[in-house]
Amino acid sequence: MKTFEDVFGGAPEVTASAPGRVNLLGEHTDYQGGFVLPTAIPQRATVGIGRNGTGQHVLYSANLEKTLRVPVGEVGEDFAPYLTGCLNLSGVTEGLNVHVTSEVPSGGLSSSAALEVATLRALREVYGLELDDVALALKGVQVEHEFVGVQCGVMDQLASSLADTRTMLLIDTRGLERRVVPFPTGAEILVMDSGVPRRLAESGYNERRAQVEEAARLLGVKQLRDVTDIATVEALPSPLRERARHVVSENARVLEGLQADAAQFGQLMNATHASLRDDYAVSHPLVDELVALLQAQPDVFGARITGAGFGGAVVALVREGTAAAVGEAVLADYGTLGKVVVP
Repeated sequence: MKTFEDVFGGAPEVTASAPGRVNLLGEHTDYQGGFVLPTAIPQRATVGIGRNGTGQHVLYSANLEKTLRVPVGEVGEDFAPYLTGCLNLSGVTEGLNVHVTSEVPSGGLSSSAALEVATLRALREVYGLELDDVALALKGVQVEHEFVGVQCGVMDQLASSLADTRTMLLIDTRGLERRVVPFPTGAEILVMDSGVPRRLAESGYNERRAQVEEAARLLGVKQLRDVTDIATVEALPSPLRERARHVVSENARVLEGLQADAAQFGQLMNATHASLRDDYAVSHPLVDELVALLQAQPDVFGARITGAGFGGAVVALVREGTAAAVGEAVLADYGTLGKVVVP
């Protein structure tokens, strides 16, 4: 891959990075004020920035081997909005050279959040921006809403900005309270890319968000976080009933998972996948196949689709020390489409 020096002929002023994340429990709850339980993954997005003395930004993706030129203050197309959104919201009024490289696979592991957080970290250093790690993450959410067109919740950017690879991070997305939670004893995570691509702005993500907002309105609550009796949602018309049932039951699974051992936690993950597949309708037949193959392995406690869905990655909780072997065994049955991401 070409480096910043290869592309721009000199060193960057600042280089910053941020990790992708995988979510263990708490999917599609963050935009309804719910609970989430992500962890960071080792793969990171890295952004180098340098001023170029012109009136345009020159944006280079080493992964795509593509250069985009966008006038200062404009948004651009392709991968540009993830970067220019950060630049515009940070008040950048001069041309920048921006070099991007990422190890984070797209689809379910918050590659876009990692890119946004890395970019904002670099800008914070270059311009001395007064942004703490939470405010920085929320600015990344604003980029998604205003420039990318995805009405995401706050989990991905908060996890990329705050989480580490050694623990899980419980986030109450209503008040943004957080605490570190250890992994279940005797277990580790395995993350696999299903090989099924998806783009959230073109998927049903925004539609799902609108549906649960309508469900909350019909139930007379501010957010589905406020529904404590799951039987309440059964009076809703379909598909609002199914969408709300997922959110309410998923919040309960997160809280139950805080006290669960590895076997119990795995069963909660299995239940989450069934709920995402059947009630929230965000899975995919090939993803379901990969999850089923994982769930059939004797060293797997549980497995599920992770991220927003419609393709992308899956995560499994496996017996400690077995992740690599389980991944190889499952790939032998699943075929060449998928790949192991972690470990």
